[in-house]
Amino acid sequence: MALFTIQNEFRYDIVRKIFEGGMGVVYEAEQLGTRNFVKRVAIKVVRSNYASQKTFIENFIGEAKLVADLIHTNIVQTYHLGEANGVFFIAMELIRGVNLEQFGQQITDKRRVLPKELAVFITSRVARGLAYAHAKTDKDGRPLGIVHRDVSFKNIMIAFEGDVKLTDFGIAKARGFLTDQEGEIIAGKADYMSPEQANFQITDKRSDLFSAGVVLAHLLLGKNIFKGASAEESRQRVMNLPLPDFRTLDARVDDRLNEILHRCLTRELNQRYATADELMYDLEYYIYHSGYGPTNETLGKFIRELFGQFNPSTVEHTRGNTEALAEAARIHAKV
Repeated sequence: MALFTIQNEFRYDIVRKIFEGGMGVVYEAEQLGTRNFVKRVAIKVVRSNYASQKTFIENFIGEAKLVADLIHTNIVQTYHLGEANGVFFIAMELIRGVNLEQFGQQITDKRRVLPKELAVFITSRVARGLAYAHAKTDKDGRPLGIVHRDVSFKNIMIAFEGDVKLTDFGIAKARGFLTDQEGEIIAGKADYMSPEQANFQITDKRSDLFSAGVVLAHLLLGKNIFKGASAEESRQRVMNLPLPDFRTLDARVDDRLNEILHRCLTRELNQRYATADELMYDLEYYIYHSGYGPTNETLGKFIRELFGQFNPSTVEHTRGNTEALAEAARIHAKV
């Protein structure tokens, strides 16, 4: 029994739109508290046309409950699940930065090349976040069996300080949290999914490690070798494209890095990395075994130079936009 109960009111005032997807919108907001307390957060809001779909809402709530206890430096943290005027929302850690898709596009636009060590560093941080999530247990110590299933450029953030954050567990599977139709439907981005995921098979944590390998190859080559003209073509390439010798595609790829890529991307599950810890170790040994290697500060310096410190044009400002503010409804929630 609780010794006391705190009654309080959280109020979120929308500042601007950060990202708009097919099923939801993410805003930057101010969380307002007692005595002029202000905290900047991100608010993920369900689109109105999905608000009446029971399974979608159940999974949205399940995602919030799942990630609420995922507290790791390489995972975007969730603070609060709320409902206001029939609209469900999640308050999350605000990352001042860009996703890898925006990062990669800026590198192309500026005609820059991402240093090999930074590509490996970014992927090693993704592996750190996955290792934590994969090992997560419930309050009774039982494994949750989390599989992210959507490790991709859009779901990996880089803060302008150099922190790498894995986000969007919206289609993750985990025991007891989300309604899942694995084996009947395909969830995820076709050009980043594992062969077993693309082939309607049951996945485990090794599926995420294949996707991490796609991310690493994409960062190194500046392109995704599995991306086709359509989602179906991408799916077929994931399942059937012969793996290249990456040394022939980029002279910076040496024997060891080529081996790491092939071990991530092999279609033979018993030959793929078994755990994210193993992948993380190999990536970090690769960049640090001979001495000093990249850090958050190294990556932060690179991304700030790439974007000119901070480029607010990567987001859409919405303060004063009555349509956007009406959709977000100046969310007020009592907890």
